Amino acid sequence: MQYSILWADDEIDLLKPYILFLQTKGYNVTPVNSGTDALDELEKSNKFDVVFLDENMPGMTGLEVLPHIKQMRPNLPVIMITKSEEEHIMEEAIGSKIADYLIKPLNPNQILLSVKKILDKKRLEEEKTNISYQQEFRQLAMQYQDRIDYTEWAEINKKLIFWELEIDRTQNKSMSEILTMQKSEANTNFCRFIEENYEDWLNDPKIDKPVMSHNLMRKKVFPLVNDSSPLFFVLIDNLRFDQWKILEGLIQDYFTVEEESTYYSILPTTTAYARNSIFAGMMPSEIEKQYPKHWVADIGDSEDEEGFNQYEEFFFQEQIRRSRLTFKTSYNKIIHNNQGKSLVENFSKLMQNQLNVIVYNFVDMLSHARTDMAMIKELAPDESGYRSLTASWFSHSPLFDLLKKISEKKGRLIITTDHGMIRVQNPVKIVGDRSVNTNLRYKQGRNLNWENEDHVLVCKKPERFFLPKVNVSTSYVFTMQDYFFAYPNNYNHYVSHYRNTFQHGGISLEECIIPFVYLKAK
Repeated sequence: MQYSILWADDEIDLLKPYILFLQTKGYNVTPVNSGTDALDELEKSNKFDVVFLDENMPGMTGLEVLPHIKQMRPNLPVIMITKSEEEHIMEEAIGSKIADYLIKPLNPNQILLSVKKILDKKRLEEEKTNISYQQEFRQLAMQYQDRIDYTEWAEINKKLIFWELEIDRTQNKSMSEILTMQKSEANTNFCRFIEENYEDWLNDPKIDKPVMSHNLMRKKVFPLVNDSSPLFFVLIDNLRFDQWKILEGLIQDYFTVEEESTYYSILPTTTAYARNSIFAGMMPSEIEKQYPKHWVADIGDSEDEEGFNQYEEFFFQEQIRRSRLTFKTSYNKIIHNNQGKSLVENFSKLMQNQLNVIVYNFVDMLSHARTDMAMIKELAPDESGYRSLTASWFSHSPLFDLLKKISEKKGRLIITTDHGMIRVQNPVKIVGDRSVNTNLRYKQGRNLNWENEDHVLVCKKPERFFLPKVNVSTSYVFTMQDYFFAYPNNYNHYVSHYRNTFQHGGISLEECIIPFVYLKAK
């Protein structure tokens, strides 16, 4: 592609060597002697890709011409050129959204670098990204095909997400299909890893195992509580690691990341099980046994996950009591936007506590709406769109306002989640009675029958997974990779409705390996 440059300078004749240099590099250059002439050229033609603008011209100065250019062509890059090194001129130019700032005497390579940085940046970045990913592709594949532990799986997940975000930023996304295939292959191997190790993690006290939902507070949160500054534990439901990386870019002006790690969600990877387990500090069957009045069985045709989490604050306070801790705490659950605004308005009260727990349900609401609302499906057709939608919500949410206040008051912050989610693609037929739960990624009940054994994990002894048994013959079955359960009745409609939607409850890198981030205010 050949780019066109408009160059305005009252000493344009003295710049002919530079113009010739750019022309030999394949750029078309239109020289003019004044800011007024530059505006005339822009009125006549839309062909220009960048403007070189001398700051110190007679008549209209470069800084006076700049607003007119921005009004005519808001997205046209402008490179300001000046003899002056005065700071206020630089600040005014930068504040006017120039693309670059060069100081005379000019250097040909300096000019070329500036032009390439603006005009060829996306192409060059894409080439570099594609080459770098191709170099790491084989290394990653060899890693996840070996027998590796939970720590190495967490690192592989981070690397895959890094490349997913890097490729997503490229213009043509030419490597995205290859990355999708590699993620799918990695997920197949990860699910096999969970199948081989999960039961041992829960039942063998001697083996090495990851931090999981039921010991998250005890191992990662309580040790950070102190008297020096309040600690805010913010749990954003359904937050995948790739979504956290997007949020990180939005809050980096306010916080420094002290620790960016992951932990493993228990199975099923749902709000009812994983989040109750976090706050109780127990596995689900232990909660049911010790607090039978507060455990709500996840059965039947209820779609309201939040109905299973009515006692989080009770479980949280009980865990603190059992741990013999005496620090002052608060618990807030945000389901509606007005609740978030109210929390911000009453922020000063939170500063009186040593530990503030804040549960934000918006991402969960968004993901469930994803299956039912045509508009949401249009806005978030894939992972990239979902990340964009999450960023848009966060940027305008009371949660962002709350985090800014935490930073302003030098509070400390934990951002984490209860489980992730995956975009499902492939159906598995299953048959069960009316008492079977409705979650698409796992089922519990009696007399369950399903097809395709290769893509499900069967738990015939729920006690080994520390899961409640509604009946003596209760079993659990989990889908793996990007599979989801579908009933034979009205099968095609069901599959068409739920395919390509974000779901959770099963086994995948996206659902199981989730972020835990500790931050300090800047």
